[in-house]
Amino acid sequence: MSSKPFSGMRLLLVHAHPDDETINNGATMAMYAELGAQVTLVVCTRGEEGEVLVPGLSHLASSEQDALGAHRETELAVAMKALGISDFRFLGNDNLKFRDSGMMGTEPNNRPDVFWRANLDSAAALLVEIIHEVRPHVLITYDENGGYGHPDHIQAHRVAMRAADLSDKWKIQKIYWNAIPKSLIQQGIEEMKKLGSSFFGADSADDIPFAKEDALVTAAVDADQFVDRKMAAMKAHETQISLDGPFFALSNQLGLAIWGHEYYTLVRGTATGPFDHEGREINLFAGIVAE
Repeated sequence: MSSKPFSGMRLLLVHAHPDDETINNGATMAMYAELGAQVTLVVCTRGEEGEVLVPGLSHLASSEQDALGAHRETELAVAMKALGISDFRFLGNDNLKFRDSGMMGTEPNNRPDVFWRANLDSAAALLVEIIHEVRPHVLITYDENGGYGHPDHIQAHRVAMRAADLSDKWKIQKIYWNAIPKSLIQQGIEEMKKLGSSFFGADSADDIPFAKEDALVTAAVDADQFVDRKMAAMKAHETQISLDGPFFALSNQLGLAIWGHEYYTLVRGTATGPFDHEGREINLFAGIVAE
């Protein structure tokens, strides 16, 4: 019998590309895994259309050798090792895999094999198989805009929500969408200004598509002690995340608030205490009936 507090609890995360999981949920994943929960990550594409930030690896880009997807699979494996996650997989099978769709309105959107063009029910059926296998109590994915409008993020949201509805052998008790409070984004903007830089070129949090009104953010996971694991996982995604830019200088000012606290909106299930001083859930598994 395990003495870990979340032994028997199961968490499923559905993301669009390798690195999305670490940026959005790395500390949450590491914390719950360490405390005994079974954490399963499903990534819908391999991120073939991502920008390559490492000059020495520029040949991997889709415009050159088109080998970035395979490389990002290895990055994901290293990142998951850093977070302590052993169950991570890509959506699909030998006969059906989904390619990165690129940004909205770009030429890759027109390819027949991209995730954006996938049949919703067919893609959801693949996820239903995983839900029936894993039997998660909690699901985490994006909001209806995919956070910032990327077609693969929007499709991941649609597929995850559709799969939750289609799953007839297992009912997911709580579903959360990733969120970042507008107030925290505004803090980041002000700190970046002090550093002589900008936060995604924005003067106000109102200009940031993924900034949520604070009232819509209903859960906050405090995983400060797992920041080092999250940062190690971010470093593993070297082609996608630059750790030497001014954005990461925020670690000196807002560090734990940005990297160790991860925020969510509960969209299915019942909010259950304990709550923090903002009235937000602090435990995503609160109120779960273990099965």
